[in-house]
Amino acid sequence: MQADETTAKLMRAGLNLIQQALSIYDRDLKLALCNRPFQEMFDLPEHLVTPGAAFEDTIRFLVNRGEYGPVDDAEAAVRARVDQARAFRPHYMERRRPDGRTISVEGAPLPQGGWVTVYTDITAMKRQEALLRARSAELSDQLLAHTEQLAQANRQLAATNAALEEAKRELTEIEARTRLVTEMTPAHIAHVDPGLRYTFSNRRLSAVMPGSLSDIVGVPVAEALGAETFARIEPWLRQALAGEANVFEITHDPSGRRIRIALTPDRVGDGPVAGVYILSADVTAEAQARAALTQTAKRELAAQLTSGLAHDFSNLLTIILGLQGRVLRAADLPGDVREMAEATLAAARRGGVLLDRIAAISGPREVRPAPALIGEVLAGLRALAAPTLPDGIELAIRQEALEAPLMLDAGSLQDSLLNLILNAKDAIGEAAGRIALTVRPVRDTWVEITVDDTGPGFSEAALDQALDPFFTTKGGAGSGLGLSMVYDQARLSGGTVKLANRREGGARVRLRLPLRPAEPPAEPRLVLLVEDTDEIRADVREMLRRLGHTVIEAASAEEALGLVELPGIGLVLSDIGLPGETDGVALARTLADRGVEAPVRLMTSLPPGDRRRAEAGALPVITKPFGEADLAAFLDLGGAQ
Repeated sequence: MQADETTAKLMRAGLNLIQQALSIYDRDLKLALCNRPFQEMFDLPEHLVTPGAAFEDTIRFLVNRGEYGPVDDAEAAVRARVDQARAFRPHYMERRRPDGRTISVEGAPLPQGGWVTVYTDITAMKRQEALLRARSAELSDQLLAHTEQLAQANRQLAATNAALEEAKRELTEIEARTRLVTEMTPAHIAHVDPGLRYTFSNRRLSAVMPGSLSDIVGVPVAEALGAETFARIEPWLRQALAGEANVFEITHDPSGRRIRIALTPDRVGDGPVAGVYILSADVTAEAQARAALTQTAKRELAAQLTSGLAHDFSNLLTIILGLQGRVLRAADLPGDVREMAEATLAAARRGGVLLDRIAAISGPREVRPAPALIGEVLAGLRALAAPTLPDGIELAIRQEALEAPLMLDAGSLQDSLLNLILNAKDAIGEAAGRIALTVRPVRDTWVEITVDDTGPGFSEAALDQALDPFFTTKGGAGSGLGLSMVYDQARLSGGTVKLANRREGGARVRLRLPLRPAEPPAEPRLVLLVEDTDEIRADVREMLRRLGHTVIEAASAEEALGLVELPGIGLVLSDIGLPGETDGVALARTLADRGVEAPVRLMTSLPPGDRRRAEAGALPVITKPFGEADLAAFLDLGGAQ
């Protein structure tokens, strides 16, 4: 960019040294470039030689000054010349100015739109021609001298034209290189004028914001982006036109993508703002990862704040439950005292359930995405939800597209959707009603799941606070952790949850999760399974076989080292905790030292913070207990679980 700027400065300096006047206007009749002789030749004020100056304003200035001779209707003359410019054709003409001087005007169109015009003062040449005509009968020494001067002037003109053509060629090459670079950039790069009309753009707008126009040069921003998207960025554009650069993010509602937009005022020194440079990039994946990391940090903080209190509270509940149990076992307990003791016991048990839910939202819950079919998840959900709904409430589940396997934490997703269905059932109450669950893709970015009900809808307080832990509208019958757990799970996955009321009545919960197609399953391999507990080894062996793998087994690291030399072993799956001096981590290191090429995967029931688990380093580890889908994803991706 510095080299291009240096080249541009050299080009401007060279153009100023040319004796001819030069102007370049773009396809919107805005001044793109001129040299100093252009201003001097026509004695133009500064604002008419500033890039972005309107051709119409320049013509009006010249007409009013009498540059084109007396005219009856100045505005009509201006319109006529502007219309000629819009239908531009190559031309050459000679015009006598009011001051008696004669100029030649030569115009040529540019490939990218607009035109370049060269103005040459040919007064001396015209005088020579007049002299030749006046004294054609006598070829004096003076005539010969003037003829030589004319020939010299022609040679100078030819040299100047050659220099001008070279400058035009270099300008075209610079613009071509700039356009090539912008087209290769995975972002939308553009420039708009003060009227918010595009004067430059690469062809990436429709890729960054699907549904937008592609060929947008000369098009207003509102038309290119659509009214809704334009309304969201217009305040920032106005701020940039006022001279203040800014960077912000929006959600592009038609596609669901997160877009980061940087706006830089187009200003040289202390001059006026001539427009705004725009850089727009799709940061959806980054935003999803950022949301997941933020939610994980919140959960870790919540775990630190609640773990000590939950431990002490659990001890108190244990004491209360024990004492109340002893009271209830007394034979001569009065009836009213027995009722109070039973109520106290029930309240203590509800406290235990509440502790479990607190652990679920503040503990180190892990998202375990695995290949899953949306149809199978919904079928399982219907089987779980149907028995809990009364006869008067209908459950309708509809799936649009999404037939291929996706990477989902199917168990957590079912839990979340079941929670939403039960909330909708409670909202409908005893009356007849309907719960509609719809799953559809939002372009190639999101899986959108909408749960609608025919209940009374959310209150204003619920719309503001229903996703907060412990907020409930059910009084003592609710814990206030249902929707917050749904929100928590969605955010951990990089998704979102939004609450709204439907126009026709009832509530709507919209859940969006990242749409991530599943990779094809791994090819079957010969797996060496190392596990010392017989029951666990048998369970994992059956999982591997159902996944299509062949399995050989070992109960210790020493036994595994004796089997690893067998030909064809494609993977080693070992527990970390093994009997003897060599555990699973040490086994993996020994295999690496021996040059065994089969990859090693580890499994363990140790918590993530355990020292022995941390020694695994970069080796992939899956946490027990796990299911077949978890194991399949772990072996396919090799990621830590």
